Amino acid sequence: MTNPLTGLATARRGGSPYGITSICSAHPLVIQSAIRRAVADTDSMLLIEATCNQVNQFGGYTGMTPDLFVAFVQEIASREGLQPSRIIFGGDHLGPNPWRSEPAAQAMAKAEAMVTAYVWAGFSKIHLDASMGCAGEPAALDDETIAARAARLAKAAEKAARAKGGALPLYIIGTEVPVPGGADHALSDLKPTEAAAARRTIEIHREIFAREGLGEAFGRVIALVVQPGVEFGSENVIAYKPEASKALTALLDEQPSLVYEAHSTDYQSRAALAALVANGFPILKVGPGLTFALREALYGLDLIAAEMVPGYGDRSLARTMERVMLAAPGHWRSHYHGGETSLYLQRHYSYSDRIRYYWSNPAASVAVGRLREVLTGVDIPETLMRQFLPTLPAGLGPASDPEAILLAAVDAVLADYEAACRGG
Repeated sequence: MTNPLTGLATARRGGSPYGITSICSAHPLVIQSAIRRAVADTDSMLLIEATCNQVNQFGGYTGMTPDLFVAFVQEIASREGLQPSRIIFGGDHLGPNPWRSEPAAQAMAKAEAMVTAYVWAGFSKIHLDASMGCAGEPAALDDETIAARAARLAKAAEKAARAKGGALPLYIIGTEVPVPGGADHALSDLKPTEAAAARRTIEIHREIFAREGLGEAFGRVIALVVQPGVEFGSENVIAYKPEASKALTALLDEQPSLVYEAHSTDYQSRAALAALVANGFPILKVGPGLTFALREALYGLDLIAAEMVPGYGDRSLARTMERVMLAAPGHWRSHYHGGETSLYLQRHYSYSDRIRYYWSNPAASVAVGRLREVLTGVDIPETLMRQFLPTLPAGLGPASDPEAILLAAVDAVLADYEAACRGG
């Protein structure tokens, strides 16, 4: 099956653009839902990505190294009947970001080792992101430094890929990279990347890659990360405005081998996603939006269990998650702001969805398992589904399979992405 990533620019030039959804999550139910959708569409390939903080040679916050992440996804794929050859693995924000509190020399050495581990594990789409300064450096680096560090990382990837054998990596570059996981404040407006800045990024990367003997590797750069004018903060979402990114779209006519990769597309409407694909942003990355939908469904079932199951308790799952997050505030404390009520609401309901970091906590896993156990085989009346899970398809009620409900919540989001990638 042809890799759809390699045809994105050609399809755009030919007037028949298509897109691909990039699943950026390590939650097993999100992965399972995405795989089931791929199984149903036998002509598609599935793109699943891991980020540098989530998965790296030291385990990241998931505890998984790149090879363990691949094994984790492939185990679910095997269970669901999806051939491994239909999964594309991508590495997102691969660079010194996890170690930016260290001197650049140390952070870059670790970043090179991480990129090597990703390629050896079978990741074939590599986002080279050296945009953030390390200890003693400015927060935002100049284009030349970023491109030089990206070239270092590409050299590590090329060396690993040639030693491993098989297809050589496809690369994503870009210096104007949105904050992974969304902004940590309310947003009022967002200015897309200037076309001149995007052009300069491409030119400098091409020049430095050629200087470093990586001209052939630069030929496998398929996309540039820019800011198209989409983002989400803790409490609001900035919707895509096609007219604001016209200059960026026009720039692609000068760069026939490139498209754009759109980060932070979570919570955009189906129409907005389709417009992104049509306007040259066909790689649509989504992560928190999927786990947000999953959390909505879990909390809906939590309320249903409180209504239907004697002895379950009042919002048992939500109360457990509050205890877990308060006991280990590292994943949310520096991202959420305000008084106690505001912090409580953000912990549980923020678009940033930093609660996603806690679902693998042992206490959280037990609470979710108990919720699923007490509702398995229990017919949930349609009226309760309408009350607590109103956004899910009506055909699910009455329902007695909580896993099916949770998977459907994720799939409802994925359906918008699939429709947008197919042209709306």
